[in-house]
Amino acid sequence: MPEPVINEIDVKSVLTKSNLPVCEYSVNPYVGCTHACKYCYASFMKRFTGHTESWGTFLDVKHWKTIKNPGKYKGKELFIGSVTDPYNPQEERYRRTRALLEQLQGSGAKLSIATKSDLILRDLDLIKSFPNARVSWSINTLDENFRKDMDNAVSIERRLAAMKAFYLAGVRTTCFISPIFPGITDIKAIIRQVRQQCNLIWLEDLNLRGGYKTVIMDYIREKYPQLYPLYHEIYDCKNRRYWIALDKELKAFAAEIGLDYVINDDSITRDFNAPPVIVNYFYHEQIKKSARKGAMCPGDACPAQFNST
Repeated sequence: MPEPVINEIDVKSVLTKSNLPVCEYSVNPYVGCTHACKYCYASFMKRFTGHTESWGTFLDVKHWKTIKNPGKYKGKELFIGSVTDPYNPQEERYRRTRALLEQLQGSGAKLSIATKSDLILRDLDLIKSFPNARVSWSINTLDENFRKDMDNAVSIERRLAAMKAFYLAGVRTTCFISPIFPGITDIKAIIRQVRQQCNLIWLEDLNLRGGYKTVIMDYIREKYPQLYPLYHEIYDCKNRRYWIALDKELKAFAAEIGLDYVINDDSITRDFNAPPVIVNYFYHEQIKKSARKGAMCPGDACPAQFNST
């Protein structure tokens, strides 16, 4: 892959008031992301930035004035990395996320950081100084070949090692199993792998829309042709039956291994050393609605069962 086009830009502020249920401010020290995930929902940002390049081939490095009165963010939830990875490879040089953390240190702000990188280990001591800091790593496979097909981020092994280091340092960690690729993501294997080194396990289904739907569907047709009928059912016919069955299966699995399983709610607070909570974000209202209607693809015969893991 060619070197990304890097631009440095001046912005008024790096903190944006957010309507997201998980935070009051979203914070993105960069525009774009050089991890170039093929399924990245944040590629929609191109519409607002004027970029015409392919997603993953550009990065705008933000520069802002030093944050004045950081204490006004005391107790506020700040989500760092809602539409970029704050620890993309270029962060090692430009240190914009590091600068942000240094400017907010001592403010009392609550941080949630989402990444696919282990570069975040550089800032472990700094992140530890924030109250109730939480760091999540996206891990949707243990298969490095599939991972390499999907993104340019660091290996799954390195992500898991970073998660463990933060957990052992007393920082709340989340394993974000997202996006779940039907028939490919071995959710149970990932849960077994991470359950001793995280506080939360988030589950999110693969959503296909915009330009990357064709990219993923073509990839499945070429690399996993046996799964293409399933993907057609889910993403062309809008049939949610797979996710309904998977929800039921994972709820039973959680009970079997002694973990709590909840829907669309990670507000549970518990002792740091308690077992992790599995949180299902499969758009449950849509699932229930689809189940009531019994949605089917007109004219197609649908298999009675789908293999979910």
